Amino acid sequence: MKIALGSDHAGYPLKEEIKKYLDLKDIPFTDFGTFKIDSSDYPEFAYKVGNAIAAEECDCGILICGTGIGMSITANKIKGIRAAVANTEEGAKLSRLHNDANILCLGSRVVEPEQALKILDVWINTSFEGGRHQKRTNLITQLTGL
Repeated sequence: MKIALGSDHAGYPLKEEIKKYLDLKDIPFTDFGTFKIDSSDYPEFAYKVGNAIAAEECDCGILICGTGIGMSITANKIKGIRAAVANTEEGAKLSRLHNDANILCLGSRVVEPEQALKILDVWINTSFEGGRHQKRTNLITQLTGL
């Protein structure tokens, strides 16, 4: 599994903590920025991460901004992306089990770093359940063309 990472300035400190976690777990990743705390625009990073997954350069992604919401809105505009905001471990689990989310969006102003790492751990270690949920993810693609 190779992960695409991206954040804006609000998410930058949490992204750096996530990179340490991924290194510790020997999970390869590509960091698409931002690379500093200076003000930046989240759509640029959501676009880069989403396209890396759509192009199959990375298997899944993690996006971080203040709430995770802006990142998810932007990433979900890219064909093949299913980005989910998860503020709890249960939300992370269900986003994978039922929605086959391929991008986890986190809010650095919503979850503490320790909780974010727990959410990430659950998300990484949960697989899509398929079955009746496959029908629904197929329907999303059919209805939206994305």
